[in-house]
Amino acid sequence: MQKESLIIRNAESRDIESLVRLLEQLFSIEKDFEFNAKAHRRGLALLLDGCGKHRAVKVAVCHGKIIGMCTAQTRISTAKGSITAVLEDLVVDSAHRGQEIGQGLLAEMEQWARKRGIAHLQLLADKDNSPALAFYKRHEWQPTNLVCLTRKI
Repeated sequence: MQKESLIIRNAESRDIESLVRLLEQLFSIEKDFEFNAKAHRRGLALLLDGCGKHRAVKVAVCHGKIIGMCTAQTRISTAKGSITAVLEDLVVDSAHRGQEIGQGLLAEMEQWARKRGIAHLQLLADKDNSPALAFYKRHEWQPTNLVCLTRKI
């Protein structure tokens, strides 16, 4: 793939089915989630609804086909004393990995955050996903001592 043919843009409602297919790939390697197309469609629709001030959904498109995605949502951090953003769902189609597409999506999200005065990003990664952890390390993401806990209500 040539870099000239890659476009990173904001996702639109018409992209949801392509994004669900990418989430299927992502959730197939994450032990904490089961693929549920209906739930993922609903979540994506919620992310794409509204003005976009507090969230972003970016897609990587090559020759008209969506081959990657990343989402972000803002939150207020008392630890940082500012608005921060949490990145989720960074995934590149398995046939297109290793071509700097993930790096491009991260760069777009950093630019989105900077425009909003956000100086701190966070993300969660599956502890058993060695390729993802190596990717984040190469791009200067720092591990923390924090542990993610979850509780259904």
